[in-house]
Amino acid sequence: MTDSLRGAAAIVGVATAGLGEAPGRSSLELLGEAARLALADAGLGIRDVDGLFANTAVHSHPALSVGEYLGVRPAFSESSSIGGASFVGYALTAAMALQAGLCKVALICYGSNQRTESGRLRAKSGSQDYETPYRPRHPISSFALATARHMHQYGTTREQLAEVAVAARRWAGLNPEAFMREPLSIGDVLGARMVSDPITVRDCCLVTDGAGAVVMTRADRARDLRRRPAYLLGAGMAHWHMQVDQMADMTVTAASESGPRAFAMAGLSPSDVDVAQIYDAFTINIVLALEDLGFCAKGEGGAFVQDGRIAPGGALPVNTNGGGLSCCHPGMYGIFTLIEATRQLRGEAGARQVEGARVALCHGNGGRLASQVTALIGTER
Repeated sequence: MTDSLRGAAAIVGVATAGLGEAPGRSSLELLGEAARLALADAGLGIRDVDGLFANTAVHSHPALSVGEYLGVRPAFSESSSIGGASFVGYALTAAMALQAGLCKVALICYGSNQRTESGRLRAKSGSQDYETPYRPRHPISSFALATARHMHQYGTTREQLAEVAVAARRWAGLNPEAFMREPLSIGDVLGARMVSDPITVRDCCLVTDGAGAVVMTRADRARDLRRRPAYLLGAGMAHWHMQVDQMADMTVTAASESGPRAFAMAGLSPSDVDVAQIYDAFTINIVLALEDLGFCAKGEGGAFVQDGRIAPGGALPVNTNGGGLSCCHPGMYGIFTLIEATRQLRGEAGARQVEGARVALCHGNGGRLASQVTALIGTER
């Protein structure tokens, strides 16, 4: 069954809007601009959309609010939320809906004005019954716990984690859309304000405005549209918990299941990946994901990212747009992994282009190391 999804659908349009700061604009206005630009990128219009996959951090019924705003009357819609990983998951759901004939043009979209709204996200993320008495500072405290455990268990150092932030900033320096582009050193990361020991502010993602949109169609239609398609080759999802205290092992995430499922569907392995776009809410996300997705053994993530290995010119380009650490993070970041991966496969990434990129991995993280969704997309070749 899953084999039939390999290459059956493709991304045919992508766009961003308002990355960084967009004063005076609502989340829906930003989302609408990204949607319009993504459809134009594909050579399509809003009237072509009959599949809507939308989420925001502020609407209780996102598909309804977004559909009304855009003027879309979808035959199929999806807005279930598993946090920032939702949008990578939507790529899989959209492929299923397209293959089943439930829709012909799928629009995946997100928008947020979190930064200019003073960092406020009104929607609640759910109860933390067991954690609340200890007054954690979520989500940062959760990731600090995982970071501290990885350091204790495997000897991972703060310097190694800082390599992740420095690599992201080096990529951001090549991306005119990135919000923070000024040089960053390991010393800068280590010397930054401590937020939740052992995490400094430079181990944390940005707080920005921004929107993103992705358009998907069946593969047979994709070949006739304006841009070179990026085909969905495989995808997998998994989640084991909501509250971080329910993790059986704070150094192992459900990516250890979502990754193998995606690679199995695609008929590929980590060695086939030319570029990886991984949700980096915090520096520890990259270390854990590289281990759990099979790029290195458990406990070796810190050593893996050393010496610029994931930076420009490194063996495995990771987050070539600058990621959530340096490009943008408007509340939920997952959709931007799909956008940047598509641009790399099209050869449209400018100074940050990875030469000869044919297979890209997109990985979304949701909640507190909770939901994990992995997708592999590739060129027609």
